[in-house]
Amino acid sequence: MYNSKIIGLGHYVPENVVTNDDLSKLMDTNDEWIQERTGIKERRHVVKGEDTTTTMGVKAAKVAIERAGIDKDDIDFIVFATLSPDYYFPGPGVLVQRDLGIKTVGALDVRNQCSGFVYGISVADQYVKSGMYKNVLVIGSEVHSTGLDMTTRGRGVSVIFGDGAGAAVVSREEDTTKGILSTHLHSEGQHAEELSLIAPGMGKRWVTDIIDDNDPNDESYFPYMNGQFVFKNAVVRFSEVIMEGLQINGLNPSDINMLVPHQANLRISQFVQKKFGLSNDQVYNNIMHYGNTTAASIPIALTEAWEKGKINDGDLVVLAAFGSGFTWGSAIIRW
Repeated sequence: MYNSKIIGLGHYVPENVVTNDDLSKLMDTNDEWIQERTGIKERRHVVKGEDTTTTMGVKAAKVAIERAGIDKDDIDFIVFATLSPDYYFPGPGVLVQRDLGIKTVGALDVRNQCSGFVYGISVADQYVKSGMYKNVLVIGSEVHSTGLDMTTRGRGVSVIFGDGAGAAVVSREEDTTKGILSTHLHSEGQHAEELSLIAPGMGKRWVTDIIDDNDPNDESYFPYMNGQFVFKNAVVRFSEVIMEGLQINGLNPSDINMLVPHQANLRISQFVQKKFGLSNDQVYNNIMHYGNTTAASIPIALTEAWEKGKINDGDLVVLAAFGSGFTWGSAIIRW
């Protein structure tokens, strides 16, 4: 039995910066309104035709693999987390395998939205610990901007989300006191429709239905979010799943060196930070610059925190996420 350890991190975000003032030209909103409710100042949007969920994932993965000090052909398995694949099918995992020129390894797509990267890390952790694989590439990547309602009707959702990608190489660690100590995953599907995108989907409205109806007021293919309900559940589940991980490992909140929460809303992160009595140096937030990048948010933030020297050998790092599904999870890591 081995432990697994993150040995390489990388991220990529589009160069196109979209500020709150830019959005105010498209919809009835303003910088003060957005910052007060979300903490977001700006986000990145792809330039259509230049970047996709897959191409951004590939760019992040190349950095992670190089930093891991391994060759691309040392990758045994790929896990790709996203809610915004290039195609309805196939998923982006196989496209990454193709575009990186990696041998015919397995590729798995994870559809757990905001908690997708934590789920992906958990999958990689189990594969490595069991001895089945030695090096697993985990990617979280999202393109939200091309699927948002950029009008006043959609402002409650559209101002929140941004585009980007992050990646990690999870590898074998023989020292069982280091690496990923444990992961904890949960779901509560009874609230699935409170944060969802219904169409196109085989269950209710497929492409043919949308075309036949040709209804300009059809909002089923835009994201829907019951904001207050999501917020109230998020702060509870974030706290629960962090404590679950700490307690199983005999740790306390004061032992945390760095908490990297999913960047859903700065107010959620601040609530959790206050609840656990953590200082600003113990929590890494970057939502103000990138918005909510869903499955990409944790790997982008984790990479930045590491690049800035905020994560060092021996540190206790906690990843935590909550999102659509409802799904949530945490990972407790000894760096």
